Amino acid sequence: MEYGSIEREIQIDAAPEVVYEVVSRPEHLREWWPDEAEFEPVPGATGVISFGDRATPDAQVVPLTVIEADPPRRFSFRWVYDKDAPAAPADSLLVTFELIPSGAGTLLRFTETGFREKGWEAAVLEEQYRQHVTGWDHFLPRLVAYVARRVSAP
Repeated sequence: MEYGSIEREIQIDAAPEVVYEVVSRPEHLREWWPDEAEFEPVPGATGVISFGDRATPDAQVVPLTVIEADPPRRFSFRWVYDKDAPAAPADSLLVTFELIPSGAGTLLRFTETGFREKGWEAAVLEEQYRQHVTGWDHFLPRLVAYVARRVSAP
């Protein structure tokens, strides 16, 4: 395996405008991905996402920098980098949500890249890549379910 990128395509039964809000706004992200999200969905904005209770030492708090915010077509951010340094291609992972109108819904093209560029030793690279594959394979279906609930809500 090359561990270069994770790519998924998912059909979602909602307009790109709805899906864009769900992948770019912290109040919606919290419903399907991290426990907390704090950032402005505008290019250059920085913030954090966290998994677990931040009052405990087990919580994972991860810095995030918004790279692109082009509603309703594309939203991307960098994460998994040293919180004391700005996100850069050589030290972070890039997540991109590309939204393509498809029939009455949206084709979501998801990519996460930058694994090799981080410079991790082979065992760490393989473990990080597998953790992210497992994570996205868990969370992306939750995104689809959350959008379905939003669309069907009165």
